[in-house]
Amino acid sequence: MASTMLFSFAVSYFFILRLAAGELLGVKDAHWQPATATWYGSPDGDGSDGLRRENQDHELERILLRASQYMSNFRGGACGYGSLVDVRPLRARVGAVSPVLFKNGQGCGACYKVRCADPSICSRRAVTVIVTDECPGGYCASGRTHFDLSGAAFSRMAVAGRDPELRNRGEISVLYRRTPCKYRGKNVAFHVNEGSTEYWLSLLVEFEDGDGDIGAMHIKPSTSTEWQEMKHLWGANWCIIGGPLAGPFSVRLTTLSTQRSLSARDVIPRNWSPNATYTSRLNFI
Repeated sequence: MASTMLFSFAVSYFFILRLAAGELLGVKDAHWQPATATWYGSPDGDGSDGLRRENQDHELERILLRASQYMSNFRGGACGYGSLVDVRPLRARVGAVSPVLFKNGQGCGACYKVRCADPSICSRRAVTVIVTDECPGGYCASGRTHFDLSGAAFSRMAVAGRDPELRNRGEISVLYRRTPCKYRGKNVAFHVNEGSTEYWLSLLVEFEDGDGDIGAMHIKPSTSTEWQEMKHLWGANWCIIGGPLAGPFSVRLTTLSTQRSLSARDVIPRNWSPNATYTSRLNFI
């Protein structure tokens, strides 16, 4: 009797641990959904190599589309990650998504697994994509779910030796699903955007494990005992207007997908400065 109860307890405890582990990882969709995908840049490019898309069959169409689409965006895409897209861990995993997934910028930072749906030319290998940009027109219009991948990421979905053939197809059918973001050795960081002052403070969130996205942000200056709501500006950028705002600042972010929260106490020091990045000691995983 005692051994049976002990076994039942052990099994229950095991499943509780599995459930907790899943919650710690953040959002994860077990079901693959249909979408379409294209590629940009050089055939083996990592996604940060400037001009989007060089496929010969669609070059003119894509250049015209991208000319209007990206001229107004800051370097690094519509999420505002800037030079982060040039280096690991974002490098080669960056991607633009249609408005359905971009969610007016609140989808920035979300991670997806994407794989080609044509077994005649594609392997079952999925590539991981981090949302860093938006593609609002062309293939991405009319409510479509679309990924614009780097040449390197697009090519990795092909069967060995057939990546040129896959790229020449231009637009392909793919399957995708959400996956937890994992930045090994990184904690959540807050970049103070250029132009920030003691009356207008703007932050960019970097290296958020788990959900990757942001649904709300709050800040607590040293002169306050209560959290103050920040406003979503664009992409992954948030701001607060008031003042004078005095550091150090504590920052609390809440994910969009699962509403999980993380609070970084005094993460931004008293002597903060624009264009500086301050790293917390925390992350979601």
